[in-house]
Amino acid sequence: MHRVEWHTRSELGAPPGPTGTLVIDGYGFPSEGKDSIAQYLVRAHQAGWKSFIVFAARGQRFIGCGFGPLAQPVRVEVYGSSGDYLASGLDGAEMVVHNDAQDQVGQILKSGTVVIHGSVGQTLLYGAKGGEIYILGNAAGRPLINAVGRPRVVINGTALDYLAESFMAGDPLDGGGFCILNGIGFDVDGNVVDLDTPYPGGNLFSLASGGAIYVRDPYRRLDDEQLNGGRYTDLGADDWNTILPVLLENERLFGIPVDRLLSIDGHRRDPMDVYIKVEPVELGVLK
Repeated sequence: MHRVEWHTRSELGAPPGPTGTLVIDGYGFPSEGKDSIAQYLVRAHQAGWKSFIVFAARGQRFIGCGFGPLAQPVRVEVYGSSGDYLASGLDGAEMVVHNDAQDQVGQILKSGTVVIHGSVGQTLLYGAKGGEIYILGNAAGRPLINAVGRPRVVINGTALDYLAESFMAGDPLDGGGFCILNGIGFDVDGNVVDLDTPYPGGNLFSLASGGAIYVRDPYRRLDDEQLNGGRYTDLGADDWNTILPVLLENERLFGIPVDRLLSIDGHRRDPMDVYIKVEPVELGVLK
């Protein structure tokens, strides 16, 4: 590992080997501009670094932006308070945030993986085209608006409103995108508990034309008044086979067992009794 601070930032060189990690102390770096952490990460990547740890972040914006196309196997871990627009435009890299994230995370994200060990702010994944995104906590308003292609998203908590408005992500059973909304929280001992409702807001899947939302709603608390152009339908075996690998990765990342998600009142239930699918209706039916 090689550590860089604000006053030693000019000492950047090539990594000592293929497994070198650049550790950046975020204190003192401005929130944006040519001397920002975001720009420094890009220059370090151009110098050959692939593994990064940023700590003591203090709201610096655009972290993870600018790596360029197909940036595998770049990995960035962020500790502290990451700023807006984190991972926007990401194309192949992996980003892990060990805290809450802020607004505009993953806008126009193309590919790669984003893991948030906390909650996330407004307009998550606006216009995203792909990638796998895992959120331990909640999303604020308007996540996944205008997303297209094949983004695959797990929100373990809930979202405020307008989840996946104008979603245009194809057929989830044929490579398209989807969002899994688990509607869970944690008690003081870290045990999984069900939220009062998996989704409290309105305009769920509003005017969407593709993709799907899979909501963990064993007590069927969602109602038609929360929709605006979508419809509820039963989960099929093909749906479960599609989302199970994503839920297993969610289990690996956060320690939330799939068996626990399927356990209702102490009894393991069939996935079709636990999850409900929200799908778009044909455009001609929209009013």
